Amino acid sequence: MLYLDLPTTDDIAALASYRGDACVSIYLPTTPVSRETRGDRIELKNLAKIAVERIGSGRGDERAAGLMAEQLDDLVDDDEFWRFQAHSLAVFATPENVRSFRLPNSLERILEVSDRFHIKPLLRSVSFPNACYVLALAQRNVRLIEVSADLPAALVNVEALPEDAGRAVRGVGEVSHWPSGRIHGREGQKVLLRQFARRVDQALRPVLGRSGLPLVLAATEPLSSIYRSVNTYPQLADAVIEGSPEGLSEADLAERVRPILDGIYRDELAAWHALFRQRENRSQVTTDIAQAARAATFGAVETILVDIDQIIPGHIDDQGAISFAKQRGEGDYDLVDEIATRVLATGGRVIGVRNADIPREQSLAAVLRYPA
Repeated sequence: MLYLDLPTTDDIAALASYRGDACVSIYLPTTPVSRETRGDRIELKNLAKIAVERIGSGRGDERAAGLMAEQLDDLVDDDEFWRFQAHSLAVFATPENVRSFRLPNSLERILEVSDRFHIKPLLRSVSFPNACYVLALAQRNVRLIEVSADLPAALVNVEALPEDAGRAVRGVGEVSHWPSGRIHGREGQKVLLRQFARRVDQALRPVLGRSGLPLVLAATEPLSSIYRSVNTYPQLADAVIEGSPEGLSEADLAERVRPILDGIYRDELAAWHALFRQRENRSQVTTDIAQAARAATFGAVETILVDIDQIIPGHIDDQGAISFAKQRGEGDYDLVDEIATRVLATGGRVIGVRNADIPREQSLAAVLRYPA
């Protein structure tokens, strides 16, 4: 099972806006297999050592270096923390505090020491987590299955999840055999199924929580539509695994959901590209870093795709003017990351993608609120 604690919009905004003398950002690919995490702990320890050395020797702040070492060493030595991992770990540390997020995507190894956090790779996990939940819903059986990129599908133990519709509402029997009382026939059955579906939704809330992962429904009608009518989880997918899920194993459901998951991300990107082409005719797009920096600074960016892997060092001033650097130096940072930060700060949306997903395979592509 993946153990995720994806950042919320507020988390990302707080990280993006933070400024300090020593900010350490670490991204590390990890394994969800608990007995194999020793190598990941060693790698984090090595990266932490490099970060501390940069702060102590490079910046000449031995006190901050000592406090940073204490924060990161505590995380490395936390046995309980390392029992539960996902595919990547993001760590954001200052001499006073450390925050970590376990992510469903496999991200590149990165270490950044600056006056701000490097948030761009984090956006990939929020945009396209490459994992989902499947709710296999039938009158006689209810299951929640977690599906990830490269682990077997896992049945999730959900406290208070109804075992079947009859016990959920009346305590005995199946919906189709209940005495109708004051509600009769097919309409009465729908009322009872809605009660059942509502209890399933309530039981799932603490588990799905802030995960942000898509939830894909495997159910037949009328239960599929009835569940949608009471669902409160905002990431419920429009697509459904058709047919009764009762005879399907967790592995079968995972196999059937992967094309749906791919389609969700493909459709979202396709919609963005269609918007980009439409706005291009109005001169409301840009793939130029310098133009995007100015637009982001003055709140003109509506949405932006950013390459999560490429790092372009430099500096952006308060008016959005860019200074490029041939290599990282004191006061420099990743320009695209800073542009993404300014977009978020002005209410725009940032989508972290791979380079091939960006128009003309540039470092970024922005849709603007008004013509440039």
